[in-house]
Amino acid sequence: MIEARNLTKIFRDSKRGEIRGADQVSFRVEPGTIYGLLGANGAGKTTTLRMLGTLLRPTSGSAKVAGFDVASEPDRVRAQIGFLAASTALYARLTAREMIAYFGRLNGMDERGLRARIGVLSEELDMGAFLDRRCEKLSTGMKQKTSIARTLVHDPQVMIFDEPTLGLDVMTARAIVQFVRECRGRGKTVIYSTHVMSEAEKLCDRVGIIHEGALKAEGTLAELRERTGEADLEECFVKIVAPGARP
Repeated sequence: MIEARNLTKIFRDSKRGEIRGADQVSFRVEPGTIYGLLGANGAGKTTTLRMLGTLLRPTSGSAKVAGFDVASEPDRVRAQIGFLAASTALYARLTAREMIAYFGRLNGMDERGLRARIGVLSEELDMGAFLDRRCEKLSTGMKQKTSIARTLVHDPQVMIFDEPTLGLDVMTARAIVQFVRECRGRGKTVIYSTHVMSEAEKLCDRVGIIHEGALKAEGTLAELRERTGEADLEECFVKIVAPGARP
């Protein structure tokens, strides 16, 4: 469902020169699985996801999502994905319902199907108490649930979550993690970017560890533990990204 091959993005800065936001990143995500992309802030997670989501054009390498090339067929890729960015914003004067409906119409949904879909998402994300409240009046957790609903309103087969629980309270974060788990149960393909190791341990079928733009390791949790000799995923991560660690 998702395949990246030597995906590379080079930025050029007048002072810093060439910056490799992503450096020959390769991985594959099968349908009905959750792939965790783990890394510290600035490691290259968001750059990689933005290329997969067609928000950035790769400098070199290639990627396909649902069989479509991200560089030559971006419109077809966008029709297949739901992309929740860490910086997702909402229109303050719209209600949560209006916000979700707006993006449903952008995705070509008919009004009857859209109403039904909003009802389903509202129930799954427990949005009933604030669905008709303006976005400017919502708490951080309510806004994130609205952002997730608007991202997934067209029921995409591929879901890309970039730090979806960032800044949320424990209970809201747990609810979102559970929702993502249920998406996998419905056969969706999910990439889940996070630096919260406990979430990755609970959710991910496979994990890729990215550091300084490069994918340093990937595999199941069991494979990463065997490779590093560590039982705790955080310790596995630290050992893999440490200076001088073997590739």
